[in-house]
Amino acid sequence: MTSYLTPARPATAEVEDRGSRFVCTLRRVDDEDEARRLVAELRKLHPDARHHCSAFVLGPRGEVQRSSDDGEPAGTAGAPMLEVLRGAGISDVAAVVTRWFGGTLLGAGGLVRAYGDAVRGAVAAAGTRRRSLLTELSLDLDHADAGRVEGELRSRGATVLEVVHEARVRLLLAAAPDEVERLAQTVAAVTSGRARPVPVGERWVDALS
Repeated sequence: MTSYLTPARPATAEVEDRGSRFVCTLRRVDDEDEARRLVAELRKLHPDARHHCSAFVLGPRGEVQRSSDDGEPAGTAGAPMLEVLRGAGISDVAAVVTRWFGGTLLGAGGLVRAYGDAVRGAVAAAGTRRRSLLTELSLDLDHADAGRVEGELRSRGATVLEVVHEARVRLLLAAAPDEVERLAQTVAAVTSGRARPVPVGERWVDALS
């Protein structure tokens, strides 16, 4: 697994059915604690709502998946919400659907449809962004050369994650695993062979918009 999709931006969507309102709040999250904080935030924001059902998927492979019906009949809220997230192929995402009861029972089928449609609307509004596993490389340069080299690397499409000014200037670069050698050749070209990037680790990085 070297890449996966995550929401591009926070989003909301609303569905109404026979007087009941279903408002989905969808956000990108990094861990379970952040997902649960979103649920708590919405409970505090909308204390008059009857339910705050949730679903979230975390990790490059969707390793962590959780859902909650929050008092709705079992399988009518959290499960269909989670199924929409799975079907969209996104991860590092939490969806919370806040429901205000309209006075008419919707039945299991109506609930499944409403909760699923609310999440589908939020997913569509959020869009997606790809995260890729890149190799991190460190490049040490003299101060006199650093600005020029950084500018030339950026102009040739290299990803510069960080610039650290110490006794020398250290550029933290990133490249897809199959692009590491090409990056090394680019560095050699702009430094006349005086410097070479050294792999120092890996990092998940969002694709630039």
